[in-house]
Amino acid sequence: MKELSLEALKTYRARTFGLIPSDKLKSPTEAASFVDARGFVYFWPIKGIPLPNLWMGVAGDRPVPNEHDDPGHITWGWKDNALGKKIWYYGKILRRKATMVSLEITPYFYALTENYGSPEEDYLIAYQEGTLTQAAKLVYEALLDEGPLNTIDLKRAARLTNAKPSEFSRALETLQKDFKILPIGVSDAGAWHYSHIYEIVPRHFPDLPEQARLIGESAARRKLLTLYFEMLGASGKRDAAKLFQWPKPLLDRTLEGLVEKEILVGGMTHPKEKGEWFGLKGFIG
Repeated sequence: MKELSLEALKTYRARTFGLIPSDKLKSPTEAASFVDARGFVYFWPIKGIPLPNLWMGVAGDRPVPNEHDDPGHITWGWKDNALGKKIWYYGKILRRKATMVSLEITPYFYALTENYGSPEEDYLIAYQEGTLTQAAKLVYEALLDEGPLNTIDLKRAARLTNAKPSEFSRALETLQKDFKILPIGVSDAGAWHYSHIYEIVPRHFPDLPEQARLIGESAARRKLLTLYFEMLGASGKRDAAKLFQWPKPLLDRTLEGLVEKEILVGGMTHPKEKGEWFGLKGFIG
């Protein structure tokens, strides 16, 4: 079994994570190109999950500070100004964390959902099968009936004003992760004068269900996992499972398929971490 070179891995990720000083993101246009080139990235760095993210592409490899005047927080404005403009797809997707996906890659994510092209029926099937909570059902129905709503009005329309805040927040996260709703703007509503405006996905991206219909689930997983390894160079199977949260047999089958296609090299070890690692063939050599 071949052992990974930590120095080579660090050098590779410095480039794909945008950590080389000359590659620092300086504008919304460069941020959009960063997302398009990688396929999908996080907005923030997420502890324990290595993945390119907008913050590090702007501010470098340092913790996100609490100070609102930190220059790295320019990413907030870029993200908010892009909402609704179809520059990328944004929502709490991977592990229910803020994720940006290129429009080219969004159909591959959608192809892995249980959305079948009927926004009036898909959510009911999910609810009946127990994968959608009562709160999520009410939130979705409010948007379906009334159109885009900010979170304050949405909570009222969904009759969840007296519900626990966590119940409403969880409903929003579940619906975003399942590509049923997404934020399309920012409102001046609420005590903080900052509230996302939500809409159901098929109304904002009417072509998305048909684009995804042409992609098989196996092909979608191969595409997303290939992009993941192109960003990381190499990864442990455990890390890939943590990010995508696919059933183990499906992840194993996808990894094996990419090894057979000579896109990945398997059976590798990491000098400091346990478990099997896989590497992009171009990176491993």
